[in-house]
Amino acid sequence: MDMGIAGRTALVCAASKGLGRGCAEALAAEGVNLVITARTAETLEATAAHIRAQYGVDVKTVAGDITTPAGHAAALAACPQPDILVNNAGGPPPGDFRSFTHEMWIKALEGNMLTPIELMKATIDGMIERGFGRIVNITSSSVKAPIDVLGLSNGARSGLTGFVAGVARKVASTGVTINNILPGTFGTDRIAVTMEAQAKAQNVSIDEIRERRAQSLPAGRFGNAEEFGKACAFLCSVHAGYITGQNLLIDGGAYPGTY
Repeated sequence: MDMGIAGRTALVCAASKGLGRGCAEALAAEGVNLVITARTAETLEATAAHIRAQYGVDVKTVAGDITTPAGHAAALAACPQPDILVNNAGGPPPGDFRSFTHEMWIKALEGNMLTPIELMKATIDGMIERGFGRIVNITSSSVKAPIDVLGLSNGARSGLTGFVAGVARKVASTGVTINNILPGTFGTDRIAVTMEAQAKAQNVSIDEIRERRAQSLPAGRFGNAEEFGKACAFLCSVHAGYITGQNLLIDGGAYPGTY
């Protein structure tokens, strides 16, 4: 299927590895030019070089922390008028809610709620003027079914979800869509951190936790970044113009509810 977005420009945050990279590569495969961000310059440049060689698209890099004002400014300076915005950032640390300080809550909100909102605010009017825009926020399955050790993430990402529910419908008639993708268990660095915390809490090995997690999923495996990225690319396509304000759960069937 031709996604109809060749020649468009996308700003993809936290794209040097994991799910962000999966999204960047899937968009590049559709002929989309990229501006990608990440905190580690060396990893970011290696990813950019691979995408250029593999897909033949233009790839610019912005090394820095996208969750900071300086990170916002640098990314927007490099890509002030994207057609596609993929918001992504590492999640806050796991733990017992009793241990979360005010500063930890503020950092979680800055990273996983306020940063995406700021980037949307800075880019959405240009999308509206051009009559086309796609915004995809990578959140978490914890928005649908809270994860006990991820209280900071549960709270911050749920706040973003509530915000998107309103603004997506406000701009739905303009050719701009805003959707969230809720990843479940994927084989990324993030899940490794979560499993380490669970292994410590349960006094078992991380290998045991990993095996339990995989076997607990109806799919019998963890997801991978490539399939996640292709779902993101579809939401960014011309074919998804009637999909907005939605939360796409990609979790291998883990969520047990009907709705």
